Amino acid sequence: MSAVPHPGADGPFEVPTRWLPQTGAYAEIDEDAFIDGALILSIGGAQQSHVDPAHPERVFYEYLQRIAHVIDLIEPVGAPLRVLHLGAGALTLVRYVQATRPGSWQSAVDVDADLLDFVLEAMPLPGGTKCEIVVGDAADVVLEQADGAFDVVVLDIFAGADAPAHLTSPDLAAHLLRICSADGVVLVNVGDDPPLDFARAQSRQLSSLAPATAVLTEAAMVDGGQAGNVIIAARRLAWPEDWTTALLAAGPHPAAVLVGEELAAFEGTATP
Repeated sequence: MSAVPHPGADGPFEVPTRWLPQTGAYAEIDEDAFIDGALILSIGGAQQSHVDPAHPERVFYEYLQRIAHVIDLIEPVGAPLRVLHLGAGALTLVRYVQATRPGSWQSAVDVDADLLDFVLEAMPLPGGTKCEIVVGDAADVVLEQADGAFDVVVLDIFAGADAPAHLTSPDLAAHLLRICSADGVVLVNVGDDPPLDFARAQSRQLSSLAPATAVLTEAAMVDGGQAGNVIIAARRLAWPEDWTTALLAAGPHPAAVLVGEELAAFEGTATP
């Protein structure tokens, strides 16, 4: 790890930086200018992850908040879960699950070993965290997992429609559902630009495979006129109506939770 001086009110702050050969860009971890003690991981100058080490139960990015709120609904409050994270980032959700459900068993997968080393060196996981760190392609790792091995499977890799084809395929989606427990949930983050064609296609794909699917996003994104993140939640059991109510109340606001006819309209499959 190297560091470069970063000016601050109390003197220079040493910003951890590392060259990532696989990505072809520098990663750096900087202080959040607005939240005391919080840190931001950037790659190639673009912010990727936000971590509040003193308060890992606080999630800053809105799309991660929506994922966290779904995780909150699985099993009783505080009960440990088995969680697979495909796309590790700064391990923000790993930290969240450990803080809110101590004793959970987790596995975090990323293809970039240098990034994982950098993050863990600069921001170690809290003591007591049970998390297997796996370097590898997400699709390969998924194929190796047993049926029903996880209560939650989070896929957070897509960077728009140019995502690797093998990670957007119906075959992988089917395996995500296969390795999820019967009463668990698969959560897929899709970042997209208007008119959200890629997000709609991914939602249709999961809806064709899963008995129950919902889309969580900002209300202003539903018509496809705004760029942002769409969370697709898929289950092997029926979607609980009280989940919709709870997620709408939890936000972040203005929130949209699309199921039934609203989901069909978003996916473009509604019957005229």
